[in-house]
Amino acid sequence: MGVRPLARRATVSGVQAGASGISAIEEEWAADLPVRIAARLRVEPTDVLDRVQARRLDRCEQIALIAAREAWADAGRPEVEPERLAVVIGTGTGGALSLLGQDDILESSGVRRVSPHTIPMLMANGPAAWVSIELGAGGGAHTPVSACASGAEAIAMGLDLIRLGRADVVVAGGTEACIHPLPLAGFAQAKAHSTRNDAPQEASRPFDTGRDGFVIGEGAALVVLERADFAAARAARVHAVLAGAGVTSDAHHITAAHQEGQIRAMRLALASAGLDPLEVGHVHAHATSTPKGDLTEAESIVAAIGTHPAVTATKSMTGHLFGAAGAIGAIAAILALRDQVIPATQNLDDLDPQVKLDIVAGRPRRGAVTAALTNSFGFGGHNASLVFTLAP
Repeated sequence: MGVRPLARRATVSGVQAGASGISAIEEEWAADLPVRIAARLRVEPTDVLDRVQARRLDRCEQIALIAAREAWADAGRPEVEPERLAVVIGTGTGGALSLLGQDDILESSGVRRVSPHTIPMLMANGPAAWVSIELGAGGGAHTPVSACASGAEAIAMGLDLIRLGRADVVVAGGTEACIHPLPLAGFAQAKAHSTRNDAPQEASRPFDTGRDGFVIGEGAALVVLERADFAAARAARVHAVLAGAGVTSDAHHITAAHQEGQIRAMRLALASAGLDPLEVGHVHAHATSTPKGDLTEAESIVAAIGTHPAVTATKSMTGHLFGAAGAIGAIAAILALRDQVIPATQNLDDLDPQVKLDIVAGRPRRGAVTAALTNSFGFGGHNASLVFTLAP
């Protein structure tokens, strides 16, 4: 969830330490909203980017570009032919802040005050486009828009591009920035967002009996995927192996999840990785802290994998970043494998008795884990599961 190397390290260490990034929204515009909490960036992107460049970008584009720079640097800036380098960045709402903000300007000040950069700022493919320009990626710039499964689906698409021989390196992940009165009001009206305004850091409570909805967050998370022999030839530092992916749709309901689609996604991911469910030692759950959603996923995990994996839900700390959530979950799983430490789910004071899973809570858990699976599910019935294994 990158803003600058310092912020990236703070995010990783914070999740591992169980620190929450959720806080109260103090601005006047939120005073009359039923929801006044969010997981916001601790460092403003405009403090990192060139001032002129920043003014031409929506907030989701700004943080995607910064995250891409961080990921590319971490990967050692691989030397790859432009046509063999691709970008896949998912998002749920795209440039929603620019769309809403420029509409306000149009209504209050007229046409001449609208920014000439409005269209590139609001278009959902903007983050992928800007990153492709930054890196000189000529192998394709793609944008899955699959609600909260977008970031994971982007990584799955990156795996496909490499397996199909269309790219040697893919920068993939998700970005989201839509903390604004309209989304907050909409989710509140849908009874999907927590209203624990007086206790922000306790609001996101995956699998807890007292859960009452998710907490909206913002951020970007990107990974650099490489063809195995390409990475080996340049002696690349490998954090983990993306072994498989499964993407399905429920074809059931626009907001209500369905177990069948979730189970199929997990089973497809395992088949893609060539793994048996018993080989999965860790599951990073989608677990947004909604009463129905968490229970549906818990039952799906039991059906597809079993009760043996150590399960965690980091949205208890990061909030729900919609289009970036799957990518952040992927990175959490990668680091759990690399460091052999599974971060603990926070605010789990009273485990829902209907959840028949081994939830890591309280403190991080150390132990030998060779394979991890991550889940991402979104409105519209989008399901994406990823499987990671230990680096060679």
